[in-house]
Amino acid sequence: MKCRQCDDPDTRVIDSRNIDDGAAIRRRRLCPSCEYRFTTFERYEEAPLQVLKRNGDRELFIAAKVQSGIEHAVKGRPVSAEQVAAIVRKVQDAARTLATPIETHAIGETVLDSLKDLDAVSAMRFASVYKHFQDLADFERAASELSES
Repeated sequence: MKCRQCDDPDTRVIDSRNIDDGAAIRRRRLCPSCEYRFTTFERYEEAPLQVLKRNGDRELFIAAKVQSGIEHAVKGRPVSAEQVAAIVRKVQDAARTLATPIETHAIGETVLDSLKDLDAVSAMRFASVYKHFQDLADFERAASELSES
């Protein structure tokens, strides 16, 4: 690390500490030339998550899109904002553990499974958009699947 005071390329670390519960490292440095002391921080940089759309396009994963879809499905239902946020976190965690890019159907299934556990009506609302219901038979089929699980 180059010294900020004299541009000497050879500084040394005199102290290192974990911060943010181990998510970053704070390093105190000393320049042997001018004896200037300064602090640097190292943080893990996550690669952006990508989504593989049904048509083959790739785009960045945007948690706000997932949250918006869930909020539309739970509107007027007894599902709290914290529960919606927990579903979004679950989707993000699943996206990080699965191979990137994550396919949209994997996102939809994760959301649908989570909503089934919370509220059947919200799950049906979400399924009707996610699975592109065309007629009443689609709703009946989904309702029977929901009641079986």
